[in-house]
Amino acid sequence: MVHQFKNNGYNIVLDVNSGSVHVVDDICYDLIPLIEQERDIDTEALYEKTEGKYDKESIRETACEIRELSEAGALFTEDIYESYIDKFTEQKNLHPVVKALCLHIAHDCNLRCRYCFAGDGEYHGRKALMSFETGKAAIDFLVKNSGNRVNLEVDFFGGEPTLNFDVVKQIVEYGRSIEEKYNKKFRFTLTTNGMLLNDEILDYANKEMHNLVLSIDGRKEVHDRMRPTAGNKGSYDIIMPKFKKAAESRDQMNYYVRGTYTHFNRDFSKDVLHLHDLGFEQISVEPVVCDPKEEYALKEEDVPYLLDQYDELAKEIIKRRKEGRFINFFHFMIDLEGGPCVAKRLSGCGAGCEYLAVTPWGDLYPCHQFVGEEKFILGNVDEGITRPELSREFGSCNVYTKEKCRDCFAKFFCSGGCMANSYHAEGNINGNYEIGCILQRKRVECSLMIKAALD
Repeated sequence: MVHQFKNNGYNIVLDVNSGSVHVVDDICYDLIPLIEQERDIDTEALYEKTEGKYDKESIRETACEIRELSEAGALFTEDIYESYIDKFTEQKNLHPVVKALCLHIAHDCNLRCRYCFAGDGEYHGRKALMSFETGKAAIDFLVKNSGNRVNLEVDFFGGEPTLNFDVVKQIVEYGRSIEEKYNKKFRFTLTTNGMLLNDEILDYANKEMHNLVLSIDGRKEVHDRMRPTAGNKGSYDIIMPKFKKAAESRDQMNYYVRGTYTHFNRDFSKDVLHLHDLGFEQISVEPVVCDPKEEYALKEEDVPYLLDQYDELAKEIIKRRKEGRFINFFHFMIDLEGGPCVAKRLSGCGAGCEYLAVTPWGDLYPCHQFVGEEKFILGNVDEGITRPELSREFGSCNVYTKEKCRDCFAKFFCSGGCMANSYHAEGNINGNYEIGCILQRKRVECSLMIKAALD
């Protein structure tokens, strides 16, 4: 499978199955699809099909170069991964390994974000704070079910985790105390809205947290509209100085400011650039996923504008980087040489098998976006996985079980997309969230264009 597109003056060709990317001239761009359709097509036929646009000698030479790329395994390659994923899935389900937990340390929040899927941090249930005993049991569960894996991920999530920060510290201390005994290394992450962030918490986070996720939507008017306090006042002015300090204290590494854009700020590129202008270098601003009836939901008619926004943002990122102003936009991150392993490219985040969410009372869910939907309870931290058939269902989800992914050029970059978004859009984890897919394809194209412009 070959995907071709033009962006910002570049002719880009992606050989999907090999991952090879080629920046080509016009004649090569025009000949590739013709040769893909008919591998042994001759110069005369190519000349006729291009309606005399190029001279025959140029066509002959370019066709020869295209066929050399094919022989080298960099163009027109076959998909060799479908049989591999079957074996990988079988092994994963026979010998499940849990690599990461999202600890819902607090089902409570001091903000009232209008788009929050957690319903004021309560996940459509009750307010609760995780006890140390439950957190300890979660760490023990992770160690017990992590097999030979050394590096383990633990995210402190909410609601707002700093509402229960003493327990966060106790869990971290416990995790550190057993690392050597079990040959494990914990990488902790804290996601916070910043309202309670202070020097004590920041100092501790800089010591113990591998990553910080700082929630802010961008411009003041955008942020305050969607992320008010419980008293319906803006939170931007409270958190911004704290987040600036946090980013600088971590030398602009191992954190990102993470926002959500909605129908109300379709011009989200301005929010990304606003955050960069304030000094943040690691930035993620993502599309809202919600009930389409909500007034802030993204509409089908918004999509063309959103695609243009990604193009504009990509061009500005190139400009700023060439000026020596580093900016890393999360959704334009792409690694064509290393990157995720093949299994990760095919099967995604591992929700429901390798990655689990833990409620304050110890129930296990496939991920934080399923919490509160009781039919997705997998078990609990004391008894472990009590519904292995559900875990296997999630573990078997991949780009080949999603029909719409099979012929999509972006499948090895998005790994089939978010299972929660698919379920909430189509009632099936093997479905697709169409708007999300369209935006993802554009992000991949912009990422490849940025690589072409900067490498």
